[in-house]
Amino acid sequence: MPDRPMTDHAISDRFPYPVLYESPRLVVIDKPAGLPVHPGPKARHSVEALFPLLSRRKDGPWLVHRLDTDTSGCLMIALRKQALVEAQALFASGNVRKTYWAVVHRGPTENEGLIDAPLRKVSTQAGWHMETYPEGQSARTSWRVLSRGRTHALLELTLLTGRTHQARVHCALLGCPILGDERYGGGQGALHLMSRSLDLSLRDDQVSARATPPGFIRESCQAFGLELP
Repeated sequence: MPDRPMTDHAISDRFPYPVLYESPRLVVIDKPAGLPVHPGPKARHSVEALFPLLSRRKDGPWLVHRLDTDTSGCLMIALRKQALVEAQALFASGNVRKTYWAVVHRGPTENEGLIDAPLRKVSTQAGWHMETYPEGQSARTSWRVLSRGRTHALLELTLLTGRTHQARVHCALLGCPILGDERYGGGQGALHLMSRSLDLSLRDDQVSARATPPGFIRESCQAFGLELP
């Protein structure tokens, strides 16, 4: 079956969530918090379940990378296999600029810094989590404070590697767990973490995508006296 025609707004007109970047080879969507990328026994609705809205090709689309279910923001999807290979190679080599925004408890003493703390996955009868471990996989996060309030702060996190739960564990290690991150000490409620931006350069795509903070993050920032840039 042939592709649908690709016009300037072909995908954004039929896709239920904001499309931040689109070309015949790639799209970046603004994934809402609570939407898993994969279908599962507890969640039939997912990003992958929406793939027929992106392309009619039998091969693909494909997720270039992943976001946790509770994390909102920039998610890249490849519509062509060559674009998938190119983009994943850039992610693997660290040639993608990935920034996250997080509302955290308290706030670091300094205004910026670098966390270099390898991570490993630990499984127990109660479930699994990530923890720092000297012989674990390399994990580095650059951070800076965007805004401070009396009890909370807004951080920009640049992930220099792409480990599972990296932003969440590193914020907890900083002494500032992410609001709503029950697994790593941030308490109950919505996870206040979003993939703010993706920037990468491929052969036929110059991608620069920016996601809008979801309503609950904007409301929390207002409540805590934090200014969104």
